[in-house]
Formats: sequence, C-alpha cells, structure tokens
Amino acid sequence: MNAGADLAALRARKPLVHQITNFVVMNETANATLALGALPVMAHAVQEVEEMARAASALVLNIGTLSDEWVESMLRAGRAANAAGVPVVLDPVGAGATAYRTETARTLVNELELAVVRGNSAEIATLAGRHAEIRGVEALGEGGGPELARQAAQVLGSVAAVTGPVDHVSDGERVLAIANGHELMATVTGTGCMATAITGCFLAVRSESPLEVATEALVAFGVAGEDAARQASKPGSFHVALYDALYDLDPATLDSRAKVE
Repeated sequence: MNAGADLAALRARKPLVHQITNFVVMNETANATLALGALPVMAHAVQEVEEMARAASALVLNIGTLSDEWVESMLRAGRAANAAGVPVVLDPVGAGATAYRTETARTLVNELELAVVRGNSAEIATLAGRHAEIRGVEALGEGGGPELARQAAQVLGSVAAVTGPVDHVSDGERVLAIANGHELMATVTGTGCMATAITGCFLAVRSESPLEVATEALVAFGVAGEDAARQASKPGSFHVALYDALYDLDPATLDSRAKVE
C-alpha cells in the first residue's frame, strides 16, 4: 500500500480531474475532489470535452442522468483521453435498471479503454453478464463478493471495483478486499459517485497501477467515512463531516489504518 504517499503526491500536484457526471451529484463530487486535494472540472458540452479531457490528468464518466448528448460527450471525451494517455474511470450508475442505461454502459466499455470500472454489485454484475437485482440505482440482495470482482475484471478488460459493506477490487487475477468505511455512507446520496471521483483523483497521480490506486482510493474514502461518523450520527451532519474528513486525511497514518486483505 502506498496510499499515504499517493495522497501526498496528489495534494502536491493538484491534478485536474475532468468529470462528466450527473446532475444529482455534480456538487458533491466536485467538493469531494477539492477536499481531497485535486482540482475538479465538470465539463460536459460536446464542443469542449475533447480539449478538456486532453488537458486533464484523469477522466471520470458517470451515467447517472443520461441523455443522448451526454453519451456523445462521454464517447468523445473518452476517445480523446485514450489518445492522450489520460486514465478513464467509468461509473455505470443504474446499469441493469433500464435498457438505455445498460446499453450505454456497455457501449462505453466496448468503445473506450477504461482503467477502472467502479459500481455496486448489481451494476458490475450486469456488465459482467450475471443476473442482478437493482431498483433504480440501488443494488438489492447480497454483494457479489470477490468472485464477482474477478470475473468482471476479466470480462471488462479493466480493473473492477465493486463497492458495498466490504469493497472488492480485482484486475482479473488478484482480488483485494477493503473493509474501511461506515454504514452512514449508504444514507447520503452520491457517496458511490464520490468514490468514483476519488478513484479518478488517485489514478491521476499513478495511472500505471490501477489495481493499487483503486484500492487506495477506497481506503482513503472509507477512512474518511469512519472519521466523519465520529463527528456525526445522522445523514445531514455526516454529509458535511465527510468533506471535512477528506480534507483532514493524514498521509502519514493512512496506510496504517487500511483494512485490506
């Protein structure tokens, strides 16, 4: 684990993280990115996404509120990022809930080179060709566990990060389990999307090691959730405390707090 060193590097470099994300979480993911130490830009106009993606250190694609224009922007930005060597992270929000979401997520997987796909168990299972239960954007039933992460990474050709009570990250061979976090994280809209944005932040400083940095991102976010829960007992106050906790993350102690197997 090099989470502390990578967090320190992130804060020193302040990489630009281009996010084409959804209306529900745009403010949350921008604030989480800033609190961690990176710089967000929430550009989705088709006229500028290619230029912005080339200028960024990472690109985050999130399909939470879809339209045909946004899908085109995601494809253009993703191709520009691929050509420039900029790592791309996909959050297939609600894949499996509707045909449009599922088909869009599969198109992005098939047409772009993705470093990491981060989603809940139902979203990732859908893309891996497995049965999944999802209601709206929420996974139902038990999480997929390490085998889902491994199989998904093999099918998708990228690192798969499956988040839940215990997160699992795999490159198709190794599987890492992360037990950091707190149950209050599931009570605030957008924490999954924040996890994806933070994955983009960590990839921006060490894109050559997507398995490791995707794991580090979930450790950092989980530790922040633990710290926020010490300050707040309900969703509203927890939401505010989470930004403060991301800002206060200590690179010197982050690795020692990681619950990774």
